[in-house]
Amino acid sequence: MSSQLDPLSNSLNLQTIQTIEKLNLPIMQKHHIRILVHCLSILNSISRDNSFCADQENLLREWCNSESRKFNDQQFSDLLYEQLALTAKKLNLFSQKIGKDIKDLDIEDLVLLVQESTGNHLN
Repeated sequence: MSSQLDPLSNSLNLQTIQTIEKLNLPIMQKHHIRILVHCLSILNSISRDNSFCADQENLLREWCNSESRKFNDQQFSDLLYEQLALTAKKLNLFSQKIGKDIKDLDIEDLVLLVQESTGNHLN
C-alpha cells in the first residue's frame, strides 16, 4: 500500500488528509476517497493481524463485533459489517480490474474508482 497511508493506524493520517484535500475534485468525491482510504486501512489491518487467513468474512465480522462492544450495540456491528463487506467487495473487484493487489491500491487508484463510479472523469 502507498506510503500515504499510516500502517500503524486504522485512521487517516494528516498527510493523507492533506493529499486528498489538494485533489482537484468535488467535495463529495474527496469525502468518498477518505472513506475508501479508511476502509482499506481497516481491511489491510485485519488481514495483516491475522496472517492473511482465507476466511476474511469471519475476520471482518469479528472486527465489527469488537468495535460494536464499545457501544454495546449489535445493530451497529451488523451495519458496520454490511458496509465494510460491500466496500471490500468493491475494492477487490476494482483491484482485479486494474491488475493490482488490494494492498497496493493508492490514492490515485481510489480517485479513479470514485470517478468511475460517479461518471466524472477529470483529465
